[in-house]
Amino acid sequence: MTGRLAEGRTATAPLDRSTPQQAHADAGLPSPRRAFAIAAVLSAMSLVVLDAGMANVALPTMARALNATPSLAVLVITAYQTALVMALLPCAALGERLGYWRVFVWGVALFTAASALCALSPSLPWLVAARFVQGLGGAAVMALGVALLRLSVPPEQLGAAIGWNALTVALSSAASPAIGALILAGMGWPWLFLVNLPVGATALLAARALPRVAGTAQRIDGRSVALNGVVFALLVIGAELLPARPLAAGLLLAIAAIALVGLVRREVPKAAPMIPLDLLRGRSFRVSVIASVCCFTGQTAGLVALPFYLQHQLGQTPLEAGIYMTPWPLTVAATAVVAGRLADRIPTAWLCAVGGACLALGLAATALWPLQGDPRPLIAFAIVCGLGFGLFQVPNNRNMFLSAPPERSGAAGGTQSTARLTGQTAGAVLMTLLFTTTSLDLAPRVGLGIGAVLALTAGIVSAARGPARGASARAAPDARRSRSDGSLQAGLSR
Repeated sequence: MTGRLAEGRTATAPLDRSTPQQAHADAGLPSPRRAFAIAAVLSAMSLVVLDAGMANVALPTMARALNATPSLAVLVITAYQTALVMALLPCAALGERLGYWRVFVWGVALFTAASALCALSPSLPWLVAARFVQGLGGAAVMALGVALLRLSVPPEQLGAAIGWNALTVALSSAASPAIGALILAGMGWPWLFLVNLPVGATALLAARALPRVAGTAQRIDGRSVALNGVVFALLVIGAELLPARPLAAGLLLAIAAIALVGLVRREVPKAAPMIPLDLLRGRSFRVSVIASVCCFTGQTAGLVALPFYLQHQLGQTPLEAGIYMTPWPLTVAATAVVAGRLADRIPTAWLCAVGGACLALGLAATALWPLQGDPRPLIAFAIVCGLGFGLFQVPNNRNMFLSAPPERSGAAGGTQSTARLTGQTAGAVLMTLLFTTTSLDLAPRVGLGIGAVLALTAGIVSAARGPARGASARAAPDARRSRSDGSLQAGLSR
């Protein structure tokens, strides 16, 4: 059995198969309860993703309605993102200590209640505060959603379940601008948040089917939570200020670095640290996190650069630019389901390497292809980008979760979401710096080129990991036939 352990795991620290988390991971939930559990997670995920996209579209409308300047209205987005990134790891730690189900349900309830407060906001400060609370609830959903999926399905279906989650996120991201525009046109901006109420209620009702595994009941370290909040809040604010006020941004980032050192020193001695240092010691998990940050940074740079390229260099209207970009998220959604099934059969390193290479190829072609005023080739390039990202994301996330024992699934989920948000923030900051330091004509193509390099880096990092020792696509059927040989370890070997 030890030969099938994942990279970073050793024979001296085998999984405790007597834990409740391990029992769930081995068997999953029976049907039809499993279907309701999956529906609860996916509906909550769609709630969080749709809300973020719709709020972005509505910023100008909300600014006018609340008599706020555009620069202040951006706080509606910044408050949500700051709360989200601050709370991901603490919510994961709370889930492990109090139980995943309890913290997930609290998160959905908090997000839904904060949506009502957003709709009732009489002023911008009220709305910003309500959005911050929304972010706290959304963090619980994002940190623990896949951990609950892991406990709801048998191990041979985990790749498919992560694919369903990726499909939900991709479709929600693609649909949110159009849904937001339709709501604004017909009912006004408060309805952007009121529509969350029935979706939230549905998710809470379905959540009764989710597995209820008891937590460890360990005490939460309040000082670590505070240090974590300082680190990520200053990182987000410093990144926002970097292009316009580099000195102030540098000071904030330096303070964040000092706080991070203090947080790490405080967490190192713990058996289950809030910052998952125990998981990051494992090579497979660490490689997945690094590759994820690189890939999300490259993708975000491309998604920010492409509309500017279409509108300012190719003369497309905003609607036309949106049409040309739509194949990207739709292809991600279509590929995610296939990638989830492939991930259960093909080594993660190979799928991630191919995915990173495809994304890099699509971004590089977009930057370098001589279009001569005809943007139609960009449709094919967008499809290649979506194919690459879909092939990369699902196997990489699957490997991240299977590289962690079931009782640390919450920490793995928090880390995965933190890596994604870190990459998205870095990609946005990169494009802001390019727009600040270069011309509007040059910045989009440079950004697309840098995005291609980062995507290729993600693929190379994944390929360098290689198939795990003892891994074989043929091992999975054998493991499923004999759970005594350890089905989870067979999955970990990929």
